Order: sequence, then C-alpha cells, then structure tokens
Amino acid sequence: MDGYRDVARAGYDGVVEVYASMFADRLETRPFARAMVGVFAGLVREAGNPRVADVGCGPGHLTGLLGELGLEAFGVDLSPGMVEHARRAHPGLRFVEGRMEALPVEDGVLGGVLAHYSMIHTPPGELPGLLAEQVRVLAPGGLLLVSFFVVERVAEPVRFEHKVAPAYSWPVERFVEVLAGAGFEVVARLVHGPVSERGFLEGHLLARLVR
Repeated sequence: MDGYRDVARAGYDGVVEVYASMFADRLETRPFARAMVGVFAGLVREAGNPRVADVGCGPGHLTGLLGELGLEAFGVDLSPGMVEHARRAHPGLRFVEGRMEALPVEDGVLGGVLAHYSMIHTPPGELPGLLAEQVRVLAPGGLLLVSFFVVERVAEPVRFEHKVAPAYSWPVERFVEVLAGAGFEVVARLVHGPVSERGFLEGHLLARLVR
C-alpha cells in the first residue's frame, strides 16, 4: 500500500510554493482551527512536557506557531520539497523527512502530536497502524490533535479527489472509535462549517493517551 504515499509525496512536492503561500497566515483566517491549536498547546504546557511533533508539517507554518506558543516543536513530512521549504522559512526549528508511520523519535518522549489534515490521505484500513506509531512516541497522558474533513449521514469514511492526492473524509463518531481503539480518549471535539470551496465540514479532535 505504499503507492498512496508515493502519490502524496509527488503531489506535495509539486505544490510547495503555492501551498506555503496559502497557509502563510498560520490560521489567522481560520479561528476555529487556531483556537484548537491554542488549547492543545496550553494543555501540553500545563502537563510539563513541551516536546511536540508536527506530523505532516508541510511548509512548517504550524510548527512555527507551536514554537511561539511555548512548545519545543519539530516537524516531520513525507515531502522533501516541503521539508526544504520549512527549513528555509524557520531556520531555528528542526524539520526532518519521514513518514508518520515510522517517526524518527524515541519511545514515550513526546508531550503532544499535532496532525493538522495530515492523516487525510491515509486509507482507513491503515489508520490504526498510523495511530499506533503516535501512541509509541507519546508519553503517558500525551495529547494528540487531529484535524480532518467531516462527512455526515454515513457510517464509514468516504474517498474523494483532493487537489493534491486522493483523500478521505470521516464521520466524526467513526474517527472517535478508531482513536479509542488505539488507546486515546477524546477530551474535546469541534466541528464547524467549511472554510474552502470543497464544502466539507471540518473536524478537530483533541485526544489524550490513556494507555
């Protein structure tokens, strides 16, 4: 199933500058998403372990924001082009090329993981394995913030043609179930109206590792 990763890598390598310009405001025009990132950062700080990974970090815009919010943030992305851009844009932060399913991090050392629309390209059957890797790197009680596209009135994820690579929208409760199966307890959820022409609702789940 590595084919979807190859497609995503090539797709994002081809849109680095466009993508970076689209998100240069670091969620200033997306108040709901920015609020959830702020809550995530605050809770991680309060827990006392400020080391966090921005998985699927793209051009590093949110890695930089996490740093400004008082966290020791570093970014990981599948796309070499995105990692190169992030390093140029944020020379004081660490960015590495890597897969979310095989993070270059020791076991149990992170206070948090941010996955801002970075799990949308993962086929549903492979999501539990991806989440198991987040469990491996998080310390007990560590936090995970996942943002994704929401589909309603269906029981299972729905594949759609994202502009960069095929992706999946999820029923909120189904995503909550998958998180619970991986060992997470959802402590906050936010679903809001679309902020892009795709027309999807947008979802944010803040979860704590309980095992």
